Parts: sequence; C-alpha cells; structure tokens
Amino acid sequence: MLRAEKSLVMGSRLRGEIKKGAMPTLHRWLGNPILTWIANLFFGTRLSDYHCGLRGFDRKTILSLDLQTTGMEYASEMIIRAAFSGASMAEVPITYYPDRRGRSSHLRTWRDGWRHLRFLLLFSPDWVFLYPGFALMIAGFALSAILLVGPFELGGVTLDVHTLLFSATMLVLGTQLVLIAILTKTYASHTGLLPGSTRLTAALDAFSLEIGLAAGMAVILLGFAMYGIGFYQWSQVEFGEISNYASTLRFSITGTTLVAIGGMLFFGSFVISLLGFQVETQ
Repeated sequence: MLRAEKSLVMGSRLRGEIKKGAMPTLHRWLGNPILTWIANLFFGTRLSDYHCGLRGFDRKTILSLDLQTTGMEYASEMIIRAAFSGASMAEVPITYYPDRRGRSSHLRTWRDGWRHLRFLLLFSPDWVFLYPGFALMIAGFALSAILLVGPFELGGVTLDVHTLLFSATMLVLGTQLVLIAILTKTYASHTGLLPGSTRLTAALDAFSLEIGLAAGMAVILLGFAMYGIGFYQWSQVEFGEISNYASTLRFSITGTTLVAIGGMLFFGSFVISLLGFQVETQ
C-alpha cells in the first residue's frame, strides 16, 4: 500500500481475524465500532478500525501534519489531521493475537473510551454546535411562529403559551449554539487547529461590525415592540387583572426571546470582529 503511494496505511483488526482473548468483548462489539462510526461520520473517513496501532506511513506527510497530542489521542489525531489534509489512507486486514507480555492491559474501558470521544468532539464544532443549533433554531422558530398567532391543536392536544415558552427556549439555545460554532470555527481555522471553510470565509468577508450591530439592534427593537403590544393590552384593563393572560404572555415571551437573540447578535459581533482583527494584525 505504501508503495502504491498511500500516505497512511493502517491495520484493521475488525476486517481481519481477532484471536480468542485478544480483545475484550466490550471493545470489539461496542467501543471500537461505535467510536469508529462516530469518527467516520465527523471526518468523512471510511475506516473500520480507528484505534489499531499497527500503521505504516510516509514520514514527510505525517511530520507536515504538526501533530500535538502526547497521549493515546495521538492515534486519532493522526487520522483526523490526515483526513483534513486530504492525505490518502488505506486499511489492510490483520490477525490480532492475545498479548503475551504477562501483564494486564493498561487500557481502561470507560475512561479511555471517553478520552477518545472527547477528542473527537473537540475537533467537530459542526456536529457539536452547528448542526444541533440549526435543528433547534428551525424547530423553535417554526413552533414559535405558529403559537404566536394563537393556540394550536395537535392530535387532540392544545398547545398554547406553555409550549411557546419551550419553543422560545429552543430558539434561543439554537441561536447560541450556531454563534458558538461560528466563533469556534473562526478561531480554530485562524490558529490552524481546523482546516479553513470556504463558506465561512466568504461569510466573514461579507460581515462587518456595523452589520452585526445593526442586525442585533433591529432584533432587540422588535422585541421591545412585542413588549409594547403586551403593555398596550394591559393598559386596556387599566393595569389591573388580565382575564386573557395567555394573549399578553404570548407577546411577553416573544419579546423576551427576541431581546435575548438580539443581544447575542449585538455583543457576539464584537467577538467575531475581534477575531478578524487579530488575524489581520498577524
């Protein structure tokens, strides 16, 4: 494989033969397959055994990856950064024999499994922040828009302001996650931790602090307009007890949601601009 100009060639125990007693059952049927599946999903690879230590590689290519970790995460970092760089990879089925060194394994199933999963998550802002954030934003916005008009019946169940509060929370949380994703990807790409994104670069090039501040302030003002509608409804009963509290509460929840989102956009714009300024000065 190396002679066929593959930059990284890995052994695959799962595609080969695993001798009896060579690998714990939990590692073979749960830990290794699940972590490998997650890594393939996150980084676009098609490997069967992310954690096999039998590897051959082109020295120049691997040195160019500038690997940083010193623990067991080094094995995963090698594959991830190779995938980011577009290096060619291949697997070779191998036979995995039991350890004959006469000592217990230094691996700890749950501790080390979490270490690997944590490392994968740290290198995946899209899957940790961006995609969940967009899902929450879309679901929260759609449900909030429906409930802002009035109660909504679904399968014999009436959804009203209590559900609106939940959908508003989804919308706020989703917006926060997307903003964190943008900040994380911007910082990580500028520092070399993650490869740059052409779509993100184009968006940031079109972005300016003034645009972000204007957008944030517009959303905040829209939120205060919702407060104004609720306040007007209250004034109609001379600021006494409101018989139809759901109507006023509907606008209050929407206004609070918009003010929170507008505030995130307004102040988040400063952070995005600061990251861009840091890159320009470098």
